[in-house]
Amino acid sequence: MNTYAVILVYSTSHAIQAERVLKAAGLPAKLIPTPRHLSSDCGSAIRVAAADQEASTAALDQAGVPVDRVELLHG
Repeated sequence: MNTYAVILVYSTSHAIQAERVLKAAGLPAKLIPTPRHLSSDCGSAIRVAAADQEASTAALDQAGVPVDRVELLHG
């Protein structure tokens, strides 16, 4: 089973910005619908490999992209 991280953000525009920042940093990232069991606030989230979680959140912090939280999921 693969483990991955879902980065929850406050708006769809933040999700799009986050995907752009992560890809520019060379980190594989995918814009996904937010899993409903995690949040109903924003319809979009970013999926990254669990191994890239720390680097991803650091890149987003440096770029000033606000992050709600990060959840690890298995799938």
